[in-house]
Amino acid sequence: MRTILLGIVWLCLGLSLDAWSLSGRQMETVGGKGTEEEVRGENLLKRVRRGWMWNQFFLQEEYTGSDYQYIGKLQSDQDYGNGVVKYVLSGEGAGSLFVIDENNGDLHATRRLDREEKAFYILRATVVNKKTGLKLEPETEFTVKLHDINDNEPKFSKEVYTGSVPERSDIGTSVIQVTATDADDGMYGSSAKLVYSISQGHPYFSVDPNTGVIRTALGPGDMDREQREHYQVVIEAKDMAGQRGGLTGATVVNITLTDVNDNHPHFTQSIHQFRVPESSKSGTPVGRILATDRDIGKNAEMSFTIVSGDGMDVFDISTDEATQEGVITVGKPLDFERKPSYTVDIQVRNTQVDPRFISAGSKDMATVRIGVDDVDEPPLFDKASYVMEVKEDAAVGVAVGSVSAMDPDGARSMVKYSIDRRTDMDRLFNVHPGNGSVFLLKGLDREQAAWHNISVIATESNNPRQSSHVPVSIRLLDINDNAPTFAAMYETFVCERTRTGQRIQTVSAVDADEPSTGHKFFFSLLQTHRSNFSVKDNGDNTAGILTRRGSYSRLHQSVYLVPVVITDGDYPMQSSTGTLTVRVCTCDRDGNMEVCNAEALSSSPGLSTGALIAILLCAVILLLIMVLFTALKRQRKQEPLIISKEDVRDNVVSYNDEGGGEEDTQAFDIGALRHPDAVATLEDSAKQRRDIIPTDALLYSPHHRPAPASSDLIPPPVGMASRDNGDVRGFINHKVLENDCNPTAPPYDSLATYAYEGAGSVAESLSSLGSVSSEAEQDYHYLSDWGPRFRRLADLYGAEDCDFS
Repeated sequence: MRTILLGIVWLCLGLSLDAWSLSGRQMETVGGKGTEEEVRGENLLKRVRRGWMWNQFFLQEEYTGSDYQYIGKLQSDQDYGNGVVKYVLSGEGAGSLFVIDENNGDLHATRRLDREEKAFYILRATVVNKKTGLKLEPETEFTVKLHDINDNEPKFSKEVYTGSVPERSDIGTSVIQVTATDADDGMYGSSAKLVYSISQGHPYFSVDPNTGVIRTALGPGDMDREQREHYQVVIEAKDMAGQRGGLTGATVVNITLTDVNDNHPHFTQSIHQFRVPESSKSGTPVGRILATDRDIGKNAEMSFTIVSGDGMDVFDISTDEATQEGVITVGKPLDFERKPSYTVDIQVRNTQVDPRFISAGSKDMATVRIGVDDVDEPPLFDKASYVMEVKEDAAVGVAVGSVSAMDPDGARSMVKYSIDRRTDMDRLFNVHPGNGSVFLLKGLDREQAAWHNISVIATESNNPRQSSHVPVSIRLLDINDNAPTFAAMYETFVCERTRTGQRIQTVSAVDADEPSTGHKFFFSLLQTHRSNFSVKDNGDNTAGILTRRGSYSRLHQSVYLVPVVITDGDYPMQSSTGTLTVRVCTCDRDGNMEVCNAEALSSSPGLSTGALIAILLCAVILLLIMVLFTALKRQRKQEPLIISKEDVRDNVVSYNDEGGGEEDTQAFDIGALRHPDAVATLEDSAKQRRDIIPTDALLYSPHHRPAPASSDLIPPPVGMASRDNGDVRGFINHKVLENDCNPTAPPYDSLATYAYEGAGSVAESLSSLGSVSSEAEQDYHYLSDWGPRFRRLADLYGAEDCDFS
């Protein structure tokens, strides 16, 4: 492959040199003449003549001379050497990097150029007539390329590389690849051809000269992490294919050997000794044993196991994940008096084994001796808990059972017993301090409490601080000391017309006792009440109440009380009498109750608690409704006579209800008409209207108002004082006339509010507010023309005042 690439490079270089020599010949060609090939092939190919002799120049980068660097010469076939042609240059760097002699077309570079910054430049040139300034030929584009030189050293992509490889790897194991680049032209010569080499890191690692891959150079026995873990390797890259004169770049590679499980753990010592008190509970730590492993991480994780010894079942061992130590703990209770010491053999091994380096049986062993220390222990009961039984009718002082405890220490101290009174607040039981017998202090009742749970304390006589507790559960055995009763308050009815043997009620019983064989009840009727009803025992702890007659009379007896005797089947037998209430009612043909006597209802034993509560609740609700209604009625505010001062109408009296009619004696006090003299003073003070201002009040101020003339006052009716109080009609007519003649009187005789009739109505406004100030009498005869609906109004307003006198 390298031979082919070199051949291609030399071929391109040869073509470039041929083009250069051809350009030299073209530069010497006189204007108007083409190349020899063009002359020979002019008649055959008929090619169009080009304006420029060439369109590509080559220039070497990094020129260090003091003069301008000559590039080449441009010459047009329009230049006849008479000085009329002028060469003009434009494009990239024209006038600054590149200049041209406008007379002869010589092209120069003004300063040193760097191919790595820019590899080529595109320029344009043309010729113009110096005198006229016109272009003699079209503008032509050409390229100036820079030839590369080895002026750049190789550079690595990183200044420092980091790699790793497992320890004990085989020779040639790949670690990491480093890469360097050269800014020089790789297509021209060997300036960018790199070769890698290792300058530091021998003899542990090597590098591939072409790819830069670093590999291990020693075998598994020499690459041991436990001996050396970190390595620093220096890699160099040299261009020019490593030949003399090439440039060099370097980088540092830090390589770490990763751990593999090639070591098994070892105990730091082969024999360990510990001591533990005999009072230690299960799980109490006894001691820690240490083992070391040269590996790290997962490869150093250990597992400890007790494999033999007389304490295999007494002690346990586990691994502390943080420290990788073996923690020995107590597994079962210890007893110094029974066994004062133990010996166990402990094995340690890795949790993960690599069979390439360690065999599966790689392990280490150690011996652990554990001594038990004697301590003063509290008394120990022979049972963890006690269950005792006693009959509920047992007499005071009867023994229920006994507890037993002893001192486990070698001294065997005497033990005293007592009851923890916090568990027997009622002091129902006691215990003998010497022998532990539990006996009764009070009588018991199983129906109140079937179980009693107490705690008995055992205390050493020589050391009262050493004590222990034990729970004691006492069960009361049932005896038949309660009589059965009805399961509910039974009340039923019987129809006046029925048939003999008709079942009217089914009853059942309950008993507070709990016999071991279950309840068995027997029902019977009291001997004195067999004439009206009978009882049929169903054999399933229920009984049916049956009629013994075909007819009953409500008038003769409306209620029957049927006594039923209930007996249990236990020993000693207990019985009681329950009463069933039976009402006599009138029923329909289907036997449904229709009517019962009132005395039948009253003869019942009484209302139930629920019924009484419902009645009381209804009464309270009715009382609250009445109080609320009264409060709302008192707080009701009367609407003002005039609702709005800005919206004044003729009649502004508001009516909120229809009225009570003739029976409403509170709507109007007729006494005011019977005794007009008594209320005259009050009416004079309340005579002024609130919705209009009196005429005399508008004309005069309060301090300069003239006294009313005697002619202005309306004289009282003749004989008013002596008028009969019963002449109500005359009194009303007089008051109507008086208010009609007084413009300031409120219109109490008006019963409706009149606003405007509406737009387009011939009646226009019916308000009388504007008419009070007019002194001229109004003519109301036009009301007769408004139709039958206004005829009554025309008659009223057409009447004279004298008609009411």
